[in-house]
Amino acid sequence: QVQLVESGGGLVQPGGSLRLSCAASGSIFSINVMGWYRQTPGKQRELVAGITSGGTTSYGDSVKGRFAISSDNAKKTVYLQMNSLQPEDTAVYYCNVQLRVLPTSSAIFQYWGQGTQVTVSS
Repeated sequence: QVQLVESGGGLVQPGGSLRLSCAASGSIFSINVMGWYRQTPGKQRELVAGITSGGTTSYGDSVKGRFAISSDNAKKTVYLQMNSLQPEDTAVYYCNVQLRVLPTSSAIFQYWGQGTQVTVSS
């Protein structure tokens, strides 16, 4: 069993900043990728940012230059620093982790956090 605990969402004014955190725990052998997605009502969930265990990062086009993803592999935690937030960034943000649970199997499993609301409004 794997658990993801997210924190850091909330209400912020346009131009402000927030930092999201997601800690993974449980039966984890190794983590391949950690990332953040977001979703608004009526729309598909979209990639915000991802980071591999080796530190390679990727970002959605709409957040490049404003958001920064980082991770602490020892703590199995991923962070999302969000700067210059705009109303269009309002969404539920979900942590996503792709990992292996057994050293004897290469099977990759994907887990989602419960979601944290980010609201950007004056």
